[in-house]
Amino acid sequence: MSRQTTLCYIEKGDEYLMLHRIKKKNDENRDKWIGVGGGLEYGESPEDCMKREISEETGLEATDWQYRGIVTFVSDEFGTEYMHLFRVTSWHGTLHECSEGVLEWIPKRRLPELPAWEGDRIFLKLLESDSPFFSLKLVYRGEKLVSAVLNGKTYIK
Repeated sequence: MSRQTTLCYIEKGDEYLMLHRIKKKNDENRDKWIGVGGGLEYGESPEDCMKREISEETGLEATDWQYRGIVTFVSDEFGTEYMHLFRVTSWHGTLHECSEGVLEWIPKRRLPELPAWEGDRIFLKLLESDSPFFSLKLVYRGEKLVSAVLNGKTYIK
């Protein structure tokens, strides 16, 4: 069984709004730092989901964004997930507390220091390099990244 999700990196200068996932029980992202996002609901496009999830998790309303890529996660523990990746460069509203974790503006240069999925570091580099729309497949055994394929070619970190 596979699922479709969005993941959004909201940008402010040299920072991203990151979510430290520490509040939800049974969270596959527990204790990790990720962008905001979640699962597509019936009838939603990836853009609809991205905007709804940002509003629900942060209180902000995205007004300018780029749909940057699709990331296929394959996990022996969590199944397969097709994640639509966005970078949000403009928004309005007031940040509020998130029920899934703690939101914090983090300088991009500090992201490698934070606990995260190893594959996240790959697509964050792609976001920062302004690469064209991409397809990235990440295969995990437990929390270990065992394979990364970018646009059909084996990716070397």
